[in-house]
Amino acid sequence: MTIFARRARASAGRMHPELSLVSYTLLGHLEEQGGCRATDLAAHYALDKSTVSRQVAALERAALIERRLDPEDHRVQVLHLTEAGREILAQVTRSRRAAFRARLAGWPEEDLVRFAAYLERYNAHAGGSGAE
Repeated sequence: MTIFARRARASAGRMHPELSLVSYTLLGHLEEQGGCRATDLAAHYALDKSTVSRQVAALERAALIERRLDPEDHRVQVLHLTEAGREILAQVTRSRRAAFRARLAGWPEEDLVRFAAYLERYNAHAGGSGAE
């Protein structure tokens, strides 16, 4: 698992120099959710609010996300992807998928099916949190 995590972090840097694995994950979550509060990101990934705050600030400086007032509660700011954020996320996602395809290209079908089942089982056990 440690090697898997190290490879994931290293590949994130190769896919796009401005996008760490954590940044990529946060952008993906914002896209999936259609936006959310920074506190929701912290809770979902079991991260400290200060950690998320630093990541959010970096993503804002890179113009990949923006804050918008919540239409139901103007005291709350919701994070959303910018067009540039969507483009970079799509680019990195395409690159990651191509890398996975290349890495798994020689695997027999039955190994791929088994591997996918193990990943689904592992992810189901994680209880929805990205922290495990």
